[in-house]
Amino acid sequence: MGGRTLVCGANLPCIYATFSSCVKHSSESREKTRNFQYSKVSRRMGGIATMASVLLAGDAVFNKDGAKGFEFGMVALEQTVEQAESGVKGHAQAMLQVKALLESKSWKEAQKELRKSSAYLKQDLYTIINSKPGRQRPQLRKIYTDLFINVSNLDYAARDKDAALVWECYNNIVVALDDILSRI
Repeated sequence: MGGRTLVCGANLPCIYATFSSCVKHSSESREKTRNFQYSKVSRRMGGIATMASVLLAGDAVFNKDGAKGFEFGMVALEQTVEQAESGVKGHAQAMLQVKALLESKSWKEAQKELRKSSAYLKQDLYTIINSKPGRQRPQLRKIYTDLFINVSNLDYAARDKDAALVWECYNNIVVALDDILSRI
């Protein structure tokens, strides 16, 4: 069984320059010609090294575990509709439990918990909405969008320590959650 090799070939334009002269070339001009030929090779090696570093650094740059922002991975491929339905109420409750942190004005902790619980809830709701018949989806997506816009606004309000906006967004989240959970 033969192994397959990975070949990375970039379609970069290659420019070949031809120099002609009637003057006899000195050793200095021969050295410049050699350097010109080596520069094509070093440019190619530089391109390969850049591509390799981008590919290898990609995991470090796009690693979701280190990020403290919202989780943008929408659907876990291994998540079934049954798993999403069984977890959605628990994740909704976890999001509503942020209220205690908001009351104590623990803004940073509230943001962290909100982000964590909203990521799981978002994944569950997305999976459930996509499993529904086509005529029900637009209504559910509208509520879903309103819900997570308010989650983002609550996050920003907590960052700015704007208590009035925090409570307005929290109340909107409660209404949207009640609405979407009653429909699914």
